[in-house]
Amino acid sequence: MTLTAALAIAAAVVLAALALHAWWTTRGAAPRRLEAPPAPAARVEPRFGADTGDAGAGAEAGASTEAAADAAAPDEAARGVEARPAAARRVARLDALVDAIATLAVDTPVPGEAVLPHLPPTRRAGTKPFAVEALNADSGEWELPRAGQRYREFQAGVQMANRHGALNEIEYSEFVQKVQDFADAIGALPDFPDMLDVVARARELDAFASAHDAQLVMRLVANSVAWSVGYLQQCAARHGFVPGALPGRLVLPAAGDGAPPVLVLSFDAQAALADDPGAAALREATLSLDVPQTEEAAEPFAAWQRVGRELADDLDATLVDEQGAPISLHAFAAIDQELRKLYAALAARDLAAGSPAARRLFSG
Repeated sequence: MTLTAALAIAAAVVLAALALHAWWTTRGAAPRRLEAPPAPAARVEPRFGADTGDAGAGAEAGASTEAAADAAAPDEAARGVEARPAAARRVARLDALVDAIATLAVDTPVPGEAVLPHLPPTRRAGTKPFAVEALNADSGEWELPRAGQRYREFQAGVQMANRHGALNEIEYSEFVQKVQDFADAIGALPDFPDMLDVVARARELDAFASAHDAQLVMRLVANSVAWSVGYLQQCAARHGFVPGALPGRLVLPAAGDGAPPVLVLSFDAQAALADDPGAAALREATLSLDVPQTEEAAEPFAAWQRVGRELADDLDATLVDEQGAPISLHAFAAIDQELRKLYAALAARDLAAGSPAARRLFSG
């Protein structure tokens, strides 16, 4: 072999080695992608806390205790995700624990057809939801007004506090005006609670809620290789997560229909909306638990802790708190002790975590 030939072979070997190194480096820097096409999720997240705007249908979308068809459902269906059936019409929900309630008396039963056109077009006074309910003359049950029924009494209630704060004088006055207009339209005589008393009760309830609210958050931070959106979704699906109502949101549904999700896994919404989500690199996701929204018996804290660790293993990630410090076993134990006190305090106030009243109070 001549010297020239030997040098040519050596050069070829070096070039091949450089090309292989470049390929390997590029491959390691790219986000992890789907291992195989995931099976379509069977459920999507119900929407909670929606504005209850349209009264004409005689059904209301409610605060945080009600499910409505998600606006993104057609898109989800197009991707092979089956939307959940609409929840059955709920029973009356006004509760003196969290609502200021006005009564509306009528001389004779009023047919539902005469009520529906006059219901307020929106179901909010400022940032506070309110509802109008009717006492069915035949069944004796409180319900949302509907056609084909007769009603012998009405009541309207406005929520005194939520995560936006306490009901104030302006919001209460707006509620009174809307209910007064409705009462005039159906020939009812309203009896409103005193505004100063309502506002004082609202501030006390808000102070209690502020002192007993808890939303647990842990961050999963990639140790080395980033993840594609599809890879993160695939890993989350193994643990029961389904697409959320918003981009960049996956949820672990509760066992019961119409209940808020137990856990929420959030990531960059812009990556979820990218033209090629598979190429978008994610290095962080957030796993959160809204404590008052799920009953203690469902053991949501244990699920939050377990799923966080399992996802960290699957994604080769580190669990850190909101300040970036690693979460230790000691930290989990300390959180557990504090949660037990919180659950007891909520139950003592008849606002047990996961109850309809608690879900409404800790929403907004």
